[in-house]
Amino acid sequence: MIVAYHKKFTKRLAKLSPKIQAAFYKKLEIFYDDRYDKRLNNHALHGVFAGSRSIDVTGNYRAVFVENADSVIFTVIGTHPELYE
Repeated sequence: MIVAYHKKFTKRLAKLSPKIQAAFYKKLEIFYDDRYDKRLNNHALHGVFAGSRSIDVTGNYRAVFVENADSVIFTVIGTHPELYE
């Protein structure tokens, strides 16, 4: 599986605290092993993000991505209110 990052995702991740960044990379390790692991809460999105999926980074932070058969592109990261409200 190929994992890529949209420019917007990379910029937002860089602005987050080191603690949140570390949490993302820890979840990414789980994602590489099994992208549907229950710890990730991987689920389909609706509305503005229809066609995308989301994983939990922390209790409040989410990483949104689009998946194809052999690749995943992370498009945006942020808190639940930042992304969905």
